[in-house]
Amino acid sequence: MSPSRWPNSVPILAPVSSQPITARIADGVASIRPAEWDACAGTANPFVGHAFLSLLERSGSATARAGWQPLPIVIDGAGGCAAGIAPAYVKAHSQGEYVFDHGWADAWERAGGNYYPKLQVAVPFTPVPGPRLLLREPALAPSLIAAIEAVTDQNGLSSAHVTFVETAQLHWFETAGWLVRAGTQFHWQNHDYARFDDFLAALSSRKRKAIRKERAAALEGLTVRHLTGTEITEAHWDAFWEFYQDTGSRKWGRPYLTREFFSLLGEEMADKVLLIFAERDGVPIAGALNLIGEDALYGRYWGATEEVPFLHFELCYYQAIDAAISRGLARVEAGAQGEHKLARGYAPVTTWSAHYIPDLGFRRAVADFLQREREAIEREQEWLGEMTPFRRGG
Repeated sequence: MSPSRWPNSVPILAPVSSQPITARIADGVASIRPAEWDACAGTANPFVGHAFLSLLERSGSATARAGWQPLPIVIDGAGGCAAGIAPAYVKAHSQGEYVFDHGWADAWERAGGNYYPKLQVAVPFTPVPGPRLLLREPALAPSLIAAIEAVTDQNGLSSAHVTFVETAQLHWFETAGWLVRAGTQFHWQNHDYARFDDFLAALSSRKRKAIRKERAAALEGLTVRHLTGTEITEAHWDAFWEFYQDTGSRKWGRPYLTREFFSLLGEEMADKVLLIFAERDGVPIAGALNLIGEDALYGRYWGATEEVPFLHFELCYYQAIDAAISRGLARVEAGAQGEHKLARGYAPVTTWSAHYIPDLGFRRAVADFLQREREAIEREQEWLGEMTPFRRGG
């Protein structure tokens, strides 16, 4: 889908005043000045910053050819600088989103419609909750939502989807009448632990012993290294690329990210990267990639070239907890899904997405599905909450 078919501005009427607002569609993240973008995005969440999103674009990972055409929607403020940005993509498929709507697509196309292309406001391949309306002027939130709707309507798109939106922004979409969808992830919370053993002390005796046994088995004969900043070399990225390819080929059929992405990540965001490697006799055999936020450690990818029992849990969960405690971070977000995280001290939390569906009949069908799904998720989370490994009353 060529960018030339998209208008470079979308006139809308601001819902908060009688003054017209014009939203423009930028030709990719890289076309917007980093300082201008980051003035809207802030610094707390590294995934919505200009650096990370432009890396996805410049590395060929999130492009029209890959089915992710980047078309950020921008509202300018005083002086012509962006005051609000939605990191939007026109999607030709539903891969790499982690909020699954394949059933919606099948139903709509069986009814004679074209579900694709659709509009996605998200961080590609990244199921990390965060702001999806990047606002230097928060009062523009309703106008930016209206601009997303206008782009959808004016270009005949089936729908718009804002995935993994942080809870603090959800009410703006609810007020605008969007459908809201719930999901579940498992996050670890740091209750002012000074060391890993303090966390273990909060667990039941049985779970505490099980974790110690897992860690001992995983680490036998191995050395674990934490690497960040200038400690990370191209040789480390070569090793991690091998790990990532193995995991990606098994999970998705083909990896979403290109090799160039990791080199650019090391060049431009190394201070936000934490690589955790397991080495045998000095040779890396497994690794986990994390990004460091202002108050959270975000686990993203893992892989291994050697099968070692419990090593996945060690590198992705226990070492991440160690790193979060040592850095004074409030939580670890270890990615999408995974009830196996529960036994490792990660508790269920609700994630959110918002959906704009112009066709009233299709909207009613999806709304009915979401209501039933929400009830099932609430029941499941209540049950999961009773299964945490923490001592009762602790």
